Amino acid sequence: MHTWHWRNWEGLPYLTCSILEVWHHGFFTQQFWPRSPQDLTAVLQPEASVYRLKQVHGNTVLTPQEVESNGDDLASADALISQQSLQAVWVASADCTPVLIGDVRTGQVSAIHAGWRGTAKKIVPQAIARLQTQGSKLDDLRIAMGPAITGEVYQVSLDVAAEIGASIIPHEDEQKIVEALHELPNSPLLEDPNPGKIRLDVRRINAIQLENMGFSAEQVAIAPYCTYQTPEHFFSYRREQEKKVQWSGIVSGKV
Repeated sequence: MHTWHWRNWEGLPYLTCSILEVWHHGFFTQQFWPRSPQDLTAVLQPEASVYRLKQVHGNTVLTPQEVESNGDDLASADALISQQSLQAVWVASADCTPVLIGDVRTGQVSAIHAGWRGTAKKIVPQAIARLQTQGSKLDDLRIAMGPAITGEVYQVSLDVAAEIGASIIPHEDEQKIVEALHELPNSPLLEDPNPGKIRLDVRRINAIQLENMGFSAEQVAIAPYCTYQTPEHFFSYRREQEKKVQWSGIVSGKV
């Protein structure tokens, strides 16, 4: 299947995934803090123009053109899709899932910040729908989910689990949604010793959203790293309660 590789830049580690090997990309570690996307783009592809967002845990998807129309202020959104070659798109995360997507036919890319709120609002399918309006076909897309907090340590309330679960199990009844999530193969839910709490794997929910859209397992890679459990490489808001982030970015190819 897909392999994840540690790369080095001036002694600092970052991750790449074989599924995105035709693009300059990276899931950067806390060792790069507090470098900006501008600095990190120089690591990947110095000629690329750089785009980032003011992330707000929503499901708005923007293009570089729309970002630029905001002037000097950062546009509020949680996903970017490129429109031409040599555009570097970036998202920041601490425990939320960074998702990078590339289209092997058009060379276009997307960077997505998928926290639990964005996942509940189907931000990854929204970004893919936007790519489709620009000519992408589902079969041509390759998707990598970077390091994020894993289900075994991510405790949430049952109502949060139900809110996210509703994105794959459309039902009004919270309890029925949670029960149905438990019954799924490779369930995104794990038991928690505290009453009214449960452990939730947000990346698994995103993977199921993609399966429901018709993506094959070969088109999706999930990093084998948990931000909370890998303090030597990643910031975790849950672990440290500090507002620090690591950046993930990808540079578009041919048009």
